[in-house]
Amino acid sequence: MPTVKFIEIGANLTDPVFRGCYRGKQAHPDDFDQVLQRAQSVGVTKIMVTGGSVSESREALALAKQHPMLFATVGCHPTRCLEFEKNGDPDRYYQDLLQLAQAPDNGSKVVAIGECGLDYDRLQFCPKDIQLKYEDARHCMIRKHRHRFSTGVVHSYTGSLEEVQQLLALDLYIGINGCSLKTQDNLAVMAQIPEERLMLETDAPWCDIRPTHASHSHLISATSGWVPVAFDSKKKERFVMGAMVKGRNEPCSIQQVLQVMASVRQVHPEHLASVLYRNTCRVFFPCEESA
Repeated sequence: MPTVKFIEIGANLTDPVFRGCYRGKQAHPDDFDQVLQRAQSVGVTKIMVTGGSVSESREALALAKQHPMLFATVGCHPTRCLEFEKNGDPDRYYQDLLQLAQAPDNGSKVVAIGECGLDYDRLQFCPKDIQLKYEDARHCMIRKHRHRFSTGVVHSYTGSLEEVQQLLALDLYIGINGCSLKTQDNLAVMAQIPEERLMLETDAPWCDIRPTHASHSHLISATSGWVPVAFDSKKKERFVMGAMVKGRNEPCSIQQVLQVMASVRQVHPEHLASVLYRNTCRVFFPCEESA
């Protein structure tokens, strides 16, 4: 029985790798249900499935309606902004996003608008001018639904302390995953963010903690007495049903993110998990904050 509870605020469960498909080729059987079972076994009670486009948002919603522990975001990642122009009708694309966000039958399953913002690190996917062109449309959708959302979270944070202070001043929360903990500078910034403004995520299937990361030593040297559940893993070429796939991050790895954060901050993981769980309930699941 898990001693901690987690809410995963960002998992890309619409990615085909969770169905065993890599770069268009089926490498192993669909193990989506096993991914959810592993997450539940470590204490994950809810997963927010990220919508990075209209089609992904639809798929995220479909998954959320099939699985009680899954919830969806609706949005268009900045690297996907070319999709606004793909069919020659940008307004139709925006209206499709809006319809997904406000359709009554989607009810409580849509818990956030996102992803949204600007991504200048990967301009090969979408030029800067196109991202800026459709930023106003996405912000318009957020403004229309502002009454439904108390605040927001900047997910997969890798910025500076100065930048995080500006974000906190806007009453935003900060999402931490493996990519947020790569360097010693990353760790130093994370350690200074107030615990009441932090949330946990994996950004699976990406952003895993790797041996080359500054965070990895905290997995080895942690002395709290709390030990994450370990799962066997195999290369996809040697797939075994029930084992994790090497190189494919999963929501169950959220426990490693917690372990690193607690070690760096010198607090007990169970204490930090409890605080972060309440933070996430406060923003995305307010009816359960006191549960």
